Amino acid sequence: MKKLINSPETVVTDALAGMAAAHPSLSVDIENRVVTRADAPVAGKVGLVSGGGSGHEPLHAGFVGYGMLDAACAGEVFTSPVPDQIVIATTAVNGGAGVLHVVKNYTGDVLNFQMAAELAADDAIEVASVVINDDVAVQDSLYTAGRRGVGATVFVEKIAGALAERGASLAEVAAVAAEVNERSRSFGVALTSCTVPAAGKPTFDLPETEIELGIGIHGEPGRTRAPLRPARDIAAAAMDAIHADLPLQGDLLVMVNGMGGTPLIELYGVWNEVSRYVTGHGARVTRNLVGNYITSLEMQGFSVTVCRLTDALAELWDAPVETPGLRWGR
Repeated sequence: MKKLINSPETVVTDALAGMAAAHPSLSVDIENRVVTRADAPVAGKVGLVSGGGSGHEPLHAGFVGYGMLDAACAGEVFTSPVPDQIVIATTAVNGGAGVLHVVKNYTGDVLNFQMAAELAADDAIEVASVVINDDVAVQDSLYTAGRRGVGATVFVEKIAGALAERGASLAEVAAVAAEVNERSRSFGVALTSCTVPAAGKPTFDLPETEIELGIGIHGEPGRTRAPLRPARDIAAAAMDAIHADLPLQGDLLVMVNGMGGTPLIELYGVWNEVSRYVTGHGARVTRNLVGNYITSLEMQGFSVTVCRLTDALAELWDAPVETPGLRWGR
């Protein structure tokens, strides 16, 4: 195992210390592994809190800032944050208008965020939750009951964050978060495994001549293994799965996301094929992202996330945002 780390035991805290040094706009509680906006809590504003296992950077801490999250909790690599962390984050960003928890649909995350919401309610903090479950690859996995939460998390955090920034109520922010999740679908492909530092070896074996279609962001199995093919064929397989579940139509927000180890020259090649596919099916890509947004350590591969936009959602997507991982308009 070759990694730029000091030790497997300190990889998360060392990264958080680096974030604190690199981004003065963030307040980083390294002991509790909670990252908040430096200006939190914002009085009268709904706070947005998310979190999950480390190893998916920039998700979630990289999306803390104006127009997105108010706080994020970092668990160990591929491990949910604990309820105490989530309560600390929730309390830190409570400006009196309530707090929305954005939760990816993994069993540990769902249970721990639910427990944290109950504890926060005991302290008179109103909490609403939205569970992200956009992955069309499999219905149940090693980590979930139902569909996994993946790329739509980025869309939800951005759009709900923009609405919260405008002073909307907790009910309104929760409703738009649920709407974005319902209008989004994702599918991932792996060319290689990744190595969790504490394990010291690849999570799974994948021969040089094969790929995994429908992979999860923790290395959970997908739909099938298949021979390595040209990018156009792999992109079409991902888009076929999405289109079969949510037919492509109208204006779309589309993200081609790297899993951590795929160079941009390949991601842009995949984007070219995805864009052609969408156009060929009579829809329009009016907003897009290409790059690393929700990764799986150094896994080679990509995921595609598609959201059917409305005019209102497009306006919220375009609203200013200033975070380490996403910024425009300010």
